[in-house]
This record gives sequence, structure tokens and C-alpha cells, in this order.
Amino acid sequence: MSTSKMVTVRSSDGVPFDIEEAVSLQSQTIKHMIEDGCADNAIPLPVTTNILAKILEYCKKHVGDIPKGDDGKVEDQELQKWDAEFVEVDQDTLLDLILAANYLNIKHLLNLTCQTVADRKNHVFPAITSNEELMKQCEKLLKRLMEHPYGFVFNAPVDI
Repeated sequence: MSTSKMVTVRSSDGVPFDIEEAVSLQSQTIKHMIEDGCADNAIPLPVTTNILAKILEYCKKHVGDIPKGDDGKVEDQELQKWDAEFVEVDQDTLLDLILAANYLNIKHLLNLTCQTVADRKNHVFPAITSNEELMKQCEKLLKRLMEHPYGFVFNAPVDI
């Protein structure tokens, strides 16, 4: 049986998650809270239960993984495949993952999700035929991001 130190985080809906400290340390935000002695009780996070569960799944899979280079990509082919499957989610979930990864300061997850948005640009902005249509689509996406309850409160906006 493992004797790893455990940390409890709590979603914005009040659901607690007990995770190994090694998993939690992938988030620089949580790491700093632990270092500052703020982890004696459950660490409250402004992330919904569903999104937090996905992020913790990602962090568990990446424990011990060290991304290579500035782009945060991993070299393990199997892990790359897993990452590609991980981001096969609808646009709303993907944007929520970006906002949560930004708040939690999980650089490799933020890079992965932002790259996925960039790769999907034809799906995000389908059949754009003019600059005017592009501006309308960009404004619509920006408005949605700005309406997110935590997207622009804690950190600078994410460029996507």
C-alpha cells in the first residue's frame, strides 16, 4: 500500500477529491498553496466537478512526465496518443479546460488545450468567407470567454 501524502481539493460545487501530492504538484497554483501552508484543509478551487475530475485524470496520467522543449509536448508516443484522445471533447468542455488549466497554472495542459483550439480553428470558425464574418465569430467567442465566472479573475486572459 502506498504511503504517499494526500491532498484534498474541493470543486466549486463542493465535491472533495483526495489526490496524491505528486498529482497536485503539477498545478503551480496548488503547489504554492501547499508551500504557503494553505493545504491543511481542503483547497477550494473555482473549477466545476466535471472539469476538475478531467484535470485530475490528466495530472494522474502525467505524474513523473517531463515535457520536452518550450511547447510542452511529450515525447512518449503512447502518452501523445492518450493526450490526443483526452482533448477529444466538445468546444465548451475544451474552453473550460483551458480556463481551469490557466487558473491552476498547469502549463503542459494549457499548451495542449490551446494547441487543440488552434488545430480546430476550421471547426471553431466554420466557412468564414469575409473579415466581417471572422470578426463576428471572434467577438462571439471572446464574449463567451469573458462571461465565464473565473476566466479573467485570477490570471491574465488566455490567448487562443
